[in-house]
Amino acid sequence: MGMTQLPLAQLKKNMAPYEKINTKSSVLQLINTLGPLILLWYAAYLSLAVSYWLTLPITMIAAGFVVRTFIIFHDCGHQSFFKSRKLNDMVGTITGIITLCPYHQWKNSHAIHHATSSNLDKRGTGDMWVLTVEEYTAASTWTRLAYRIYRNPWVMFGLGPIYTFLISYRFNVKTAKRKEKINTYVTNISIIALYALLCWAIGWQAFLLVQVPIFFVSGMLGIWLFYVQHQFEDSYFEHDEEWSYINAAVEGSSYYKLPKVLQWITGNIGFHHVHHLSPKVPNYNLEKAHEATPLLQKATTITMSSSLQSLKFRLWDESTKTFLTFKQVKPLLSKHVRTSNPMPTPVVGTERK
Repeated sequence: MGMTQLPLAQLKKNMAPYEKINTKSSVLQLINTLGPLILLWYAAYLSLAVSYWLTLPITMIAAGFVVRTFIIFHDCGHQSFFKSRKLNDMVGTITGIITLCPYHQWKNSHAIHHATSSNLDKRGTGDMWVLTVEEYTAASTWTRLAYRIYRNPWVMFGLGPIYTFLISYRFNVKTAKRKEKINTYVTNISIIALYALLCWAIGWQAFLLVQVPIFFVSGMLGIWLFYVQHQFEDSYFEHDEEWSYINAAVEGSSYYKLPKVLQWITGNIGFHHVHHLSPKVPNYNLEKAHEATPLLQKATTITMSSSLQSLKFRLWDESTKTFLTFKQVKPLLSKHVRTSNPMPTPVVGTERK
């Protein structure tokens, strides 16, 4: 049975057993995530007295636990971590302070991402900038330059964490409602207070030496995971009239098969196709849902080595339904420039007498 033939209602029914929240598992995950993160942060600080070469590997591991904290934050945003909405909102706000993400702002934009993922007519909120080949070749020189800069790995994963987590998330969108605005303000003030307290306690130099690498590594990992889960060669993108929620979930989201240690530290988010099909499934049930549902096992599987190939995929080709590289599109761009800017035809008989 094809993906488009299986009713969404039936798939949702299949997912129902895995959408059940286990409060004990959620509490245990909070303990085994925030506990090690705090201990690792403190260990990184203590190691400064020995050698910074000892501090750096500790901060790398701590960054992994920041990513795991983000997954808890993420589940709270989907109301899939605790049964109580208030508890989800409270834990989501606290973990949002740790991960520098305002809870309500992120939750609202992420909900739009789920509702519009892979829809070519509804791009622009909670997703990455993707242009089709046709859009790119028809764009102005400045737009193409901006897109190439944006898609450059050094910019995306180097400047991306700074722009996203330090700048963009600090401000509310114009359409934000009062609750969302207040939550962003509370998050910003809490981050300033927490960082000021740590600077006072251990000194600003020690704070930066520990926090900066944790921030950069966790930020790069977060952006990488979000990138690779939708940017793979034979992904799925359609215009609104052809777009399918099921296909967007199963074909437009990858199964990122990671080593067990990394799967654990990333909170099973590699099972992204399952998550997009049913956001109510807690992260600790994603693998079980994948294993129990044959259709979900048809999702594109990528590994750590094959995922690196996604860095070269830049433009979506609607004709072949695949991502192409800038190099592959270059001949089309040259052809477009020639046809849109033909050589001027000499006008006879207008010479100055």
